[in-house]
Amino acid sequence: MLLLAVDTATPAVTAALHDGSSVVAESSRVDARRHGELLLPAVDRVLAEAGVKLDAVTGLVVGVGPGPYTGLRVGLVTATTLGSALGVPVYGLCTLDGLAYASGLDEPFVVATDARRKEVYWARYDSSRKRVGEPAVDRPADIAEQVAGLPTVGAGALLYPDTFPDARAPEHVSAGALAALAAEKLAAGETEFFQNQGGLPPKPLYLRRPDAQVPKNYKVVTPK
Repeated sequence: MLLLAVDTATPAVTAALHDGSSVVAESSRVDARRHGELLLPAVDRVLAEAGVKLDAVTGLVVGVGPGPYTGLRVGLVTATTLGSALGVPVYGLCTLDGLAYASGLDEPFVVATDARRKEVYWARYDSSRKRVGEPAVDRPADIAEQVAGLPTVGAGALLYPDTFPDARAPEHVSAGALAALAAEKLAAGETEFFQNQGGLPPKPLYLRRPDAQVPKNYKVVTPK
């Protein structure tokens, strides 16, 4: 098994290789404006560090969000394109689940990332491997009662300390954590995880409409 994982759902542009036992190479850079520019070089770096060619990869793992429209699509398009070219499966995982898994927490907690517009993408967890309910997008003040007293993982805790006073690491998602979570599930024979129990198809999890919209009632001008 050699999994190539990528995630661009947050400001972290991250790629990693996992050999089924451990992460063998990882590259991450935080830059909210350069996902498209940084991702493929990150993939090249982890392949070079591991000393393998791209055709050695047996599967791809991609964070499907939730995240902003533009950045999120970079990782998804890259993963699905590489998967198609290599003829290997592409596994989608919730980016928040990757953050939760990396936390290692064994108690109830929250994962919250920056959704912009003074909102957060968030979800509750019973442990680092068990999400409670579906991810959502809300203003922090509107969910204060639901998350009161719980530790919070992710950049959202640092942006809104009044709602999330107990901030825990990590701040940003790691492709290594996504790959490790996928490898753990696959090694246990839990392929159904990627069908209906937390794994997702490699399609974006937006939770809201993109900013760019087709204007309503616009006038169509045609030549006479």
